Amino acid sequence: MNSVEALGQRSNSSIAKLPAAAAIVALAGLADAAYLTVKHYTEEPVPCSIIEGCEMVLTSSYAEIGGVPLAALGAAAYFAAFALALLAAFGNRFMWTLFGIQSIIMAVVTAYLIYLQAAVIGAFCQFCLISAFTSLTLLVLYMISKFIRYK
Repeated sequence: MNSVEALGQRSNSSIAKLPAAAAIVALAGLADAAYLTVKHYTEEPVPCSIIEGCEMVLTSSYAEIGGVPLAALGAAAYFAAFALALLAAFGNRFMWTLFGIQSIIMAVVTAYLIYLQAAVIGAFCQFCLISAFTSLTLLVLYMISKFIRYK
């Protein structure tokens, strides 16, 4: 085996699978949150093709904090999760610990936002539900890593 093949094998085997999967999931969440942020600032309606209620949720008083749309805060959170997971995928275990903290915070916020949609607003946004699924998937990936050594 020559040095180029050895380098290729080392770099492929040094990428941890759970953090790499988490990075991909975080990118999906980032895309969703970025889409909603753009729609918020352009004031274009968000098409709801699966369930009704997107506009009701996205224009509610709960859709912003201090004038900043929750979608923009979500985009920042997903970007942070992506960066932490990517660093962990290449061997920085401390970043995986920080990712775990980030994913727990995101899951708690997600649970509260789902509660607001169900109990207070009385409507659901399909893009918000996609974000909720994405956040919970990040938490599940982290929790799996606590039961098995991530690879």
